[in-house]
Amino acid sequence: MTQNILELKDVQKRFGKTEIIRGLNLEVRKGERLAVIGPNGAGKSTLFHLISGRLSVSAGEIWFDGDRINGRNAQQIYQRGLSRSFQITNLFSRQTVYENILSAAMWAQGYRYTFWKRISQLQPLHDRAQEVLELIGLAARRNVSVNLLTYAEQRALEIGMAVAGGGHTILLDEPTAGMSRGESDAAIELIKTVSTGKTLLIVEHDMGVVFGLADRVAVVVYGQVIACDTPENIRANAKVQEAYLGVKKDQKKGVVDGIA
Repeated sequence: MTQNILELKDVQKRFGKTEIIRGLNLEVRKGERLAVIGPNGAGKSTLFHLISGRLSVSAGEIWFDGDRINGRNAQQIYQRGLSRSFQITNLFSRQTVYENILSAAMWAQGYRYTFWKRISQLQPLHDRAQEVLELIGLAARRNVSVNLLTYAEQRALEIGMAVAGGGHTILLDEPTAGMSRGESDAAIELIKTVSTGKTLLIVEHDMGVVFGLADRVAVVVYGQVIACDTPENIRANAKVQEAYLGVKKDQKKGVVDGIA
């Protein structure tokens, strides 16, 4: 039986009287790539905030790698092996590519950007930073200031910073937003590379990216998962077509082929 690395059980999140996540249930299998899709305002980013410890749940349980993690802070969850692109919210634009990756590796080890430490003595962190640079294809740009990178390079760097800590589960929130088709295709290959042997949970609006990456797709509407299945079955799911795509059940299937 396939082991679940992440389980959300009747998770709820309220801001005052406003319900954002409403009894959401989701299981993520170890080693799979699962994409979360849904209309704007469905609660996808809030869901990621709950999983990564940036927000606390109002009710329900979140289990990660066998332990209940709701109530733990982002640093504690990160150190258990869950990396997220939003763990470090912004690139350090005045620093080099290498310094950004090194900072992320330091944060994962609990140094919290304490640059006064003698980081020259932390050789394993330097080795990890160089490994990540090669993985994301930016080794030749290591000494370039971040503000001189192209947009696609900056997004690649953000992905690199998310994986620099060596976590076995990666959360990426719309990593291809704002990219051209060619840039998105390159990003798909990069994400496949960095997630090899790991578990990937990704929020993404670009259906080309979703169907190019995902083993399964979870559809979130009004704070609940209404379907979670293979891309092919999600594409054919009438409930998904109506709730997510605004397509009525009696419309022809050709109308919804645009999600491929």
